[in-house]
Amino acid sequence: MHFEKGFLYHIYNQGNNHRKIYFNDENYLFFLKKIKTYITPHADILAWCLMPNHFHLMVLIRETEIVRNSQEMTVSHPLTKELKDLKTKTRTINDSIAIMLRSYTRAINKQENFSGTLFRKATKSECINCLKGLTPSFIAKTGITQVNTTNPSKLYLQICFDYIHQNPVKAALVKRDIDWEFSSARDYCGLRNGKLVNKTLAKEIGIEYSRHNKLFRG
Repeated sequence: MHFEKGFLYHIYNQGNNHRKIYFNDENYLFFLKKIKTYITPHADILAWCLMPNHFHLMVLIRETEIVRNSQEMTVSHPLTKELKDLKTKTRTINDSIAIMLRSYTRAINKQENFSGTLFRKATKSECINCLKGLTPSFIAKTGITQVNTTNPSKLYLQICFDYIHQNPVKAALVKRDIDWEFSSARDYCGLRNGKLVNKTLAKEIGIEYSRHNKLFRG
């Protein structure tokens, strides 16, 4: 995946062969801690949603590469494949995503007595505000075939934001996005004061939360 500082991205992956990746509430919360540990040093989270067999993140990249913390440099880390070269003091966001997924996979394999890969091999990312004539996947999935606007990148931001929050509704898991506990919709509508999303930044770049967005009415 290619990331550039200062741009917004939609990052997503799903369970290998569409298998479940979260088996109880504690698994969802554990994965959120992984996001905070491995993604937030690189990026501001603007929206997130964890589904039973996949996840979505909308992020603004602050740093594509960071300096590893002292603990990571001094302790014996079990993820030797990602951290085998301790002479390298930096870690890219691609490295961080890989470590996050591998460490979560190891915990779930132990919990469920699984083996092998939990996620699809390739995590996907789409730049939302640096598109050059391309239509992102979430546009097609919402059934929108044409976008008429003088500022398409701004509209893409809002559509992606709404698309992420509407995933549980589209999957018939809940009737309203705020009824799904494991997304940032509840934070934006004031039902929860979660610290993972940067609501101030979302407002600054023109993203607004609305449960009645006409693009997603059933």
